[in-house]
Amino acid sequence: MLAPQIRHAYGLSLVEVGLVLDSVWIGGMLTLLPWGLLADRAGERIVLALGLGGCAAALVGAAYAGSFGALLLLLGLAGAAGASVNAASGRAVMYWFPAAERGLALGVRQTAIPVGGFVSALALPALGLRDGLLLLAVLAAAGALFGAAVIHDPEATEDVLRPRRLGDTLRDSRLWLLCSGSSCYLVAQIAITSFVVLFLYDDRGFSRGEAAAVLAGIQVLAAALRIGGGRWSDLVGSRIRPLRTVGVASGVTLGVVAVLVHAPVTLLVAALIVAGGTAMAWNGLSYTAAAEIAGRARSGAALGMQQTSLAAAGAVVPPAFAAVVSAASYQAGFAIAAVFPLVGVLVLRRLSA
Repeated sequence: MLAPQIRHAYGLSLVEVGLVLDSVWIGGMLTLLPWGLLADRAGERIVLALGLGGCAAALVGAAYAGSFGALLLLLGLAGAAGASVNAASGRAVMYWFPAAERGLALGVRQTAIPVGGFVSALALPALGLRDGLLLLAVLAAAGALFGAAVIHDPEATEDVLRPRRLGDTLRDSRLWLLCSGSSCYLVAQIAITSFVVLFLYDDRGFSRGEAAAVLAGIQVLAAALRIGGGRWSDLVGSRIRPLRTVGVASGVTLGVVAVLVHAPVTLLVAALIVAGGTAMAWNGLSYTAAAEIAGRARSGAALGMQQTSLAAAGAVVPPAFAAVVSAASYQAGFAIAAVFPLVGVLVLRRLSA
């Protein structure tokens, strides 16, 4: 949401904006697995409090960054610290809910991302870059306080006390297949959510507020699909079958967007909202599958591993997508991105449903 402001404040090219977006992914990539291991050993409360507190501090620094390099570094640190929430919150849900309810529970948990995106889409366009980053810092600090005050670690059980070996997690071929397929899905998500505001603002003449409204619509649909997908997986007793279906839908709907790049605004906006919501619908299913494949005692490490693979993909996609758009067009960028979820579906076919 702050991409247009960042671009104007620092005089950046589209590829350089991609690097700014990239910095958050790179920071998370370096710390997701360590945060997951710490959650397995020390519990969710301390991980959430330390991580989100550090994220808030880094965002305050980014608000006052005097150069492009300083902004990259501080946003990278914010991503590294904020990544704590991924493994810790998912691990908590693994303990709080039985398998028959876990898909819905983790689907609700995964709505945090579109809900946060919706709030940002409403609030940030009216703020300058500095005030926008400070607002994000306040929200991260509130999350740290909430985690410290409310999250309760589960009582010690035989399952909790079982020795946890990282090697067992890293050698699990099922997790590697899930990570690979999920990373392919992420390409479509980033192409829409990270660049739709710039696309509409630069190429279709939308104001920042109008472009933000489209992103808000995407987030609303994504939240509904994440909850619905989680409940669906509970009813069918499988995370992988719904995950494959979502992958096909994501590739097809983003392909439609590529065809409609120059279409009338009403038709294009409808296609963007459907494709964006669908491109974000898979996260809860993948998240739940990773935790269940590893089991509760290794769930923090497994979620850290899965999220690390996503962060690695996320570190590559923004500058690569921006480079394709700069060299060709948004139409080419969306068309290429649409292929990746379909590749992910092929990868996930090797996992038992």
